[in-house]
Amino acid sequence: MTEQVIQMTDLQKQFDKQLVLRGINLNVFKGEIVGLIGPSGAGKSTIIKTALGMEKADGGQALVLNTKMPNRELLGRIGYMAQTDALYDALSGRENLEFFGQMKGLKKSAMQPAIAHVAAVVDLEADLNKRVSGYSGGMQRRLSLAIALLGDPELLILDEPTVGIDPALRRKIWAELHKLSANGHSVLITTHVMDEAELCSKVALLLDGRIMAFATPTDLKKQYGVQTVEDAFLKAEGEL
Repeated sequence: MTEQVIQMTDLQKQFDKQLVLRGINLNVFKGEIVGLIGPSGAGKSTIIKTALGMEKADGGQALVLNTKMPNRELLGRIGYMAQTDALYDALSGRENLEFFGQMKGLKKSAMQPAIAHVAAVVDLEADLNKRVSGYSGGMQRRLSLAIALLGDPELLILDEPTVGIDPALRRKIWAELHKLSANGHSVLITTHVMDEAELCSKVALLLDGRIMAFATPTDLKKQYGVQTVEDAFLKAEGEL
């Protein structure tokens, strides 16, 4: 049987009186790219933060790599990219990568080759020695993604990773994600870009804290009798 990398069971989360997650059931298996799509406020980022233990669930359970989070020992096996960049502005891109590489337990001998690889994926090779304070917003997003990719993590959890990134580089990043998937790595990704959903192994359509549908892009289109995942979402939302 294929190994489960993320297992969410009846996950619930409330902020004040607002129920943000309403019984989320979601599994990610080894080698899958699972996309969470939905409008702002649907609960995509909250699912990720609750799964990682950054927010305390009010009900249900989330296991990551068969472990309840947070768990410091697992951090080296997970690449996480938040929606908001958490970088050291006074350091260069390379120094940021070296710092986070050390946090992930990368050996000294592996550090520079690993940095060279991830910098090439996100097209930051020419800017590694510049201070992050001089980076544009798009460059900071690319550096955050490079940090998440460091150390060849078993699981990548990416929250809107391609915001502010041009289409050519977005294609290159997706090629890398598919390469990782083919090598048995798993990816959980949130996105507003509906054509990116077509590139996922499975897609969860999220609305108002509920998963309206969860299937392969092909099966979603068949289920709703449409030609695109975007139209499937609009139909699930009652807009089509």
